[in-house]
Amino acid sequence: MKVQIGMRIPPKIGAEGMEQVAAWAAGAGMDVLDVPKLNPELKQICDAAGIGIGSVDAAQTGALLSKSEARRDAAAESVKQQMTSMAALGAKVMFMCLVPEDHTTPRRESFAIWKDTFPELVRHAESQGVYIAIEGWPGPAPHYPTIGCTPEMWRAMFEAIPSKHFGLNYDPSHLVRLGIDYLRALTEFGERVNHCHGKDTEILNDELYECGVLPATFGAKYGFSEGSWRYTIPGHGAVEWSKVAVRLDSLGYQGAVSIELEDHRFWGTLEKEREGILKAAAHLALYFR
Repeated sequence: MKVQIGMRIPPKIGAEGMEQVAAWAAGAGMDVLDVPKLNPELKQICDAAGIGIGSVDAAQTGALLSKSEARRDAAAESVKQQMTSMAALGAKVMFMCLVPEDHTTPRRESFAIWKDTFPELVRHAESQGVYIAIEGWPGPAPHYPTIGCTPEMWRAMFEAIPSKHFGLNYDPSHLVRLGIDYLRALTEFGERVNHCHGKDTEILNDELYECGVLPATFGAKYGFSEGSWRYTIPGHGAVEWSKVAVRLDSLGYQGAVSIELEDHRFWGTLEKEREGILKAAAHLALYFR
C-alpha cells in the first residue's frame, strides 16, 4: 500500500518547536505531519527533515456556519485565501471539523447554512487542487452540534456537493463511540475519503452499564472519555485495523493515516506523548507498510 503514516502534533511534542518536531517525527518513521497552519518557513523545516505535509487545519470553521451572513462571508474569504496559499506550497488536504460557533444550533439548521455556504468554497478548492476532509467528531456535550459525523448526514452532504474535493477525514474512533459500523461506513463512503486519522476507541462495558450512552453525570473516569468509552491509540481499542487497511487498499487510497494522540495513558509529559506515538505507529505499520 502507498499509504503514508503521520501524526497530528500533540501539545508537549509541539512545545519543542517545529524544527524539533519535524526531526523527531522523521526519526520515528513518520512520512507526514498534520499542521495547524502552513507557511513557507514551516514548509522549509519539513522539507529539510524529509517529511511531507499530511493536512492543514482550516481556520474559522465555526464562523463558516454562523447565523450572521457577514461573519460567514468573511470566514469563507479567509478559508479561500488559506487554500490558495497552502496549494502554492504543495499541500493538498484541508482538514476541518464543522462545529457551528453557536453550539445550540440544531444540526438541520447548520446543514441548511452549510448547503448555502460551501458550494463556492468547494469550487475554489477544485481550482486550487485542494481536497477538504471533514472530521466526524460529534462535537461537545450536551448538544453534539457537528454536521458531517454520521452516514445520514454524509449522504445528504455528498448529494448536495458531488465533488470529491469535499470529502471525509475517516476516523473510526468517532464511529465506534457513536455505535456506527466503521467498516460499513468505509465501504459506503470510501470514495470520499480524503484523509484518515489513526485513532481508536475502547468501549468500557462496566461504565456502559453505569450510565449507558449518556455522558457520565459525575465526570468520566478517564481522560478523552465521556463515560462509556475512551479514545485510545490504535491497537488498544475496538478497531480492526487489518480490515480498515484492506478496504482502503481496495479503494486505491494513497493518502495518509495520521495518528491523533488522544489517550490518557500516553498524555501529560513529553515522554508519554512520544511513547504513545511510537506504539501507535508500530501498530499501524503492521498493516500499512
